[in-house]
Amino acid sequence: MTALETAAAPTVALPAIADPAQVAPKDARELSRLFFDQLAVLEEGTPEYQYARNTLIEMNITLVRYAAARFRSRSQGEMEDIVQVGTIGLIKAIDRFELSREVEFTSFAVPYIVGEIKRFFRDTSWAVHVPRRLQEARVQLAKATEELRSRLGRTPTVKELSALMCLSEEEVIEARLASNGYTSSSLDATINAASDGEAALADFIGADDHALELVEDFNALAPMIAGLDERERRIIHLRFVDELTQAQIGEQLGVSQMHVSRLLNRTLAKLRAGMLAAG
Repeated sequence: MTALETAAAPTVALPAIADPAQVAPKDARELSRLFFDQLAVLEEGTPEYQYARNTLIEMNITLVRYAAARFRSRSQGEMEDIVQVGTIGLIKAIDRFELSREVEFTSFAVPYIVGEIKRFFRDTSWAVHVPRRLQEARVQLAKATEELRSRLGRTPTVKELSALMCLSEEEVIEARLASNGYTSSSLDATINAASDGEAALADFIGADDHALELVEDFNALAPMIAGLDERERRIIHLRFVDELTQAQIGEQLGVSQMHVSRLLNRTLAKLRAGMLAAG
């Protein structure tokens, strides 16, 4: 039993419809006029008002499916979202429709439904948020590109697009760049590599080089090393460039390992103090 069947019986002369969603479109048009007529005189919030309003929604749900059919290319899950969003447009149309307009409810409701669906795509389809003007420019750019391509038999230039769209060349380029934000790809998506077969997209995208963070430190350290005496610079070079042990450095300098350790610690402390002062 549907929710409408369990609703309180209307106190006005409205027919009880067991399954409004199964009413044929032709019959729904006639019954809708009757329900709208009663909806105008019923008190909002009463069971009778809710019965009339809910019945109108279910009887006219075919209008939502009709509008959603334009988007057949979408996935099944997304189509369900489209129908739900379109139903919001249908409800808005029902709440705002008046018989005194002397227009068919179907003609009145479809723009509300389609408008709600378009708003849904506008707000959720972009992988990266871009300003509204660029979203609209993307649509205009796609139409202009297709028109010129069919007319010229080639991809149009920015200058040609600019003339047709009545936009500056900078705005056309900006719209092209913004179009890149419409869709996104997973870094785990597989692509065909020329020689290695399939590979992940992430394999072709650069990664952060954390060693770059040391560049500024090296630039600050260079003049301090230049200010050391010759023996201090040689010890630093042997230890951190040639990667010799303290014992090996002692052999080259003719001093003990302990003396090399003291010299190295004193030199590093001097450099550390200079770096902290520079920071």
